[in-house]
Amino acid sequence: MSDRILLRGGRVIDPGAKFDAVRDVLVAGGVVVRIADGIEPDGARVVDAAGCIVAPGFVDLHTHLREPGFEQKGTIATETLAALRGGFTTVCAMPNTSPAPDSAPAVEAIRDIIERDARVRVFQIGCVTRRREGKDLAELSELAASGCIALSDDGNPVANARLMRHAMELAAALGLPISEHCDEPELSHGGSMNEGRVSERLGLPGQPVAAETAAIARNIALCETTGARLHIAHVTTARGLELVAEAKSRGLPLTCEVTPSHLFLTEEAVFGAGQEPAYDTNAKINPPLRTEADRRALLAGLNAGIIDAIATDHAPHAIEDKLQEFDDAAFGISCIETAVASVLTLVERGELDLAAALRALTVNPARVFGIGTRDPGAGRLEPGVSRDLVVLDPSASWTVEPAAMASKGKNTPLAGARLTGQVRAVIFDGALAYELEGARV
Repeated sequence: MSDRILLRGGRVIDPGAKFDAVRDVLVAGGVVVRIADGIEPDGARVVDAAGCIVAPGFVDLHTHLREPGFEQKGTIATETLAALRGGFTTVCAMPNTSPAPDSAPAVEAIRDIIERDARVRVFQIGCVTRRREGKDLAELSELAASGCIALSDDGNPVANARLMRHAMELAAALGLPISEHCDEPELSHGGSMNEGRVSERLGLPGQPVAAETAAIARNIALCETTGARLHIAHVTTARGLELVAEAKSRGLPLTCEVTPSHLFLTEEAVFGAGQEPAYDTNAKINPPLRTEADRRALLAGLNAGIIDAIATDHAPHAIEDKLQEFDDAAFGISCIETAVASVLTLVERGELDLAAALRALTVNPARVFGIGTRDPGAGRLEPGVSRDLVVLDPSASWTVEPAAMASKGKNTPLAGARLTGQVRAVIFDGALAYELEGARV
């Protein structure tokens, strides 16, 4: 089979170069070689991209692959296939595995599985503390030398401020960002959803907004003290975003992300789709889905460029993890296959700017963790450099069917929802790695 692929007549958008025009794109020898009008196939496989968007492959800063240790929820093979089908060609693997990647040998063991099974490019995030327990620092120098892209204890925030300061000082010296789940455990402990009108109606314990904002404020202060690169994972509240904006205005080395779930859904999703409260555990996520006012603030922050990246926080679970009483069910939404459609649906509704959304899926996340220095083509469409592309049909309408997902986790509150926008094809590492059945070729 020819290694030449011609994407014909698509709307080519390279957010980093601010390029947006209808063009052909030729991929040959594993790389984009030309973007122009009227490129002759010359033996290339032709993909009809008319009416579609051709963009750089998406970059996800926050993905749970589950392996090793939780293969009943997902594996590197299944979850990177799900990422591919969702248009993500680069993902950053969170460290909540067993064993956790808190030392060089642990990272190397995970890398062996990645090299064998991964369907997309995977960068490992290492732990801040040993076993993510928040007591002693992990072997941060080893993790940096082992190629970790960032440091995080994921859903276990570093509650001890002195320990966090030491971690940030060392991370700054190592040149690695810290991605922090900003939460004050003493405030959020026991809460299973957002604290407010819906939690009161359902009789569920809530997590207050202050749990997020207090932690963001503390970590911003430590960022200012240490000069470390701080990344705020999944900001969810209007007040939290205000704190981020103020810190950025002072020039602090701070970035943040938002999930498609928090952009698209609110605490109302816990009610489920029916008229009676359903206590839908598939809508249970940490940090929790917030109010409509918070959702609108996040959309405005993304449109304004305050929020740097859209990161999925893809969290697949086995069915038994969610088929429990709401308080006992696991946190997390399986969303890497619905993420882009959720975003494009918001664009179609006029709530989200397309250019801002594509920046937050491509060039921005590649910059946030310095991925572009390790893979110069990440998040870009530059001839001679870029290897990954996604073809999107922005007008395609489809219904979310969890059973059809590639992910082991079928835990989505979007089951049966009608979304606009669909991934038609993905080129990964210069090869046509995924093509939607029935796509035009």
